[in-house]
Amino acid sequence: MSLEEKERTELIRYRLEEAKETIADVQLLIENDRLRAAVNRIYYGMFYSLLALGLAYQFETSKHQQLLGWFNKNFIHEGLIDARFGKIINKASNRRTQGDYESYVEFDKDVILEMFDEMKEFISEIEGFLNRK
Repeated sequence: MSLEEKERTELIRYRLEEAKETIADVQLLIENDRLRAAVNRIYYGMFYSLLALGLAYQFETSKHQQLLGWFNKNFIHEGLIDARFGKIINKASNRRTQGDYESYVEFDKDVILEMFDEMKEFISEIEGFLNRK
């Protein structure tokens, strides 16, 4: 394994760990009724796992919509990952944008708990996909 491959592998591992650490952050935010912040971290946990996926396929970007588009085109539309995971990340992205940029946004705790479960599933799916690659 070349130095570049080793560094890429380490960065992939780092991004997956970052995604999993975000799960603990979300748990704390939900327990303390910080629901808007929880929506943000739910999305970012999934985003970090997609950054790891991108690294594994030599696709690097810091632009959210570019990464989501790449994921949907190459993994969802190609049937490599179940379409519901595309819906999960897109819904989380929309809610994160709403929570971060719109005024007077409130989220229902039941919705956040459902998103949290979806986040954990999403991260697990991406990690499992990478491990099978």
